[in-house]
Amino acid sequence: MRAIEASDLRKTYKGGVVALDGLSFEVEAGTIFGLLGPNGAGKSTTVKILTTLSRADSGEARVAGLDVVRDADRVRRSIGVVGQRPGLDPEATGRENLEMQAAFYGLVGAGRRERATQLLDRLGLADAGGRLAKTYSGGMQRRLDVALGLVHRPKVLFLDEPTTGLDPEVRADLWREIERLARDDEMSILLTTHYLEEADRLASALAIVDRGRIVAEGTPDELKSELRGDTVQVELSESANGEASAAVRRLPGISDLSVDGKLLRARVDNGAAAVPSIVTALERDGLSVASATIARPSLDDVYLRHAGRSFEQADAETDNARKEAA
Repeated sequence: MRAIEASDLRKTYKGGVVALDGLSFEVEAGTIFGLLGPNGAGKSTTVKILTTLSRADSGEARVAGLDVVRDADRVRRSIGVVGQRPGLDPEATGRENLEMQAAFYGLVGAGRRERATQLLDRLGLADAGGRLAKTYSGGMQRRLDVALGLVHRPKVLFLDEPTTGLDPEVRADLWREIERLARDDEMSILLTTHYLEEADRLASALAIVDRGRIVAEGTPDELKSELRGDTVQVELSESANGEASAAVRRLPGISDLSVDGKLLRARVDNGAAAVPSIVTALERDGLSVASATIARPSLDDVYLRHAGRSFEQADAETDNARKEAA
């Protein structure tokens, strides 16, 4: 059974901004599926369409076997949504937030109180249930947001950038809870993220999104295994985009070469053998090398291969475009 089916989704906003450009993917029931991409790639637009908060200009989508347009009301009762912005009431306690959400879904009396208690215990908030949500730390508020999305025991849970802004320790705690939801509750989860490590850790399958299109799809290991050899990363003492590219491009066995300011990245068959040649070529052209490292393929390398630029470059492009628009 497919928990989510999206087919040729297209969405253009006012001003001709293309958010989705024929996006298609499927999510198997009981799995964590990751939509990985930089800011502005179209991930949140996809979630809005799948959760009935927006309509695609064209294309079709089904969630929990239901058409998101024709069966919108039934879809809403089958899903849980944890958005980028907090959905809690800061002036209510943790327990009050959960009981209000439970009442919205028709739980009453002892059943409503029992469900709130279960979720407070489950998300590690039992001792804070009587406190106002505005007094919670960022990590506690995020866990309460997840609890709100679970009140009605949804079949499919949408997590839109769930760990943005959290410190590494809190992020790791939330990762463990997400993994437990899929494992113990057999819940289908769609996770959007721009954290490479998060997608690699959580997603059993993922789609890499760039400019509203899926450019690569598979398990994290499958995608990384497509890239043979090593990634060499060289930090220069000064920015030298054109000069650095010209110096290294002449060498044999170099592929997926990119230079962004002081940072040069390239794919090579044997990193240990290639680094001396790369450093020598750069210094021969008068470019000083500050450091050089070798690594196995990462999801950033996969993105670079399919999108033609790194995650960092893509995020920078989006930020610049937003500043110009403002």
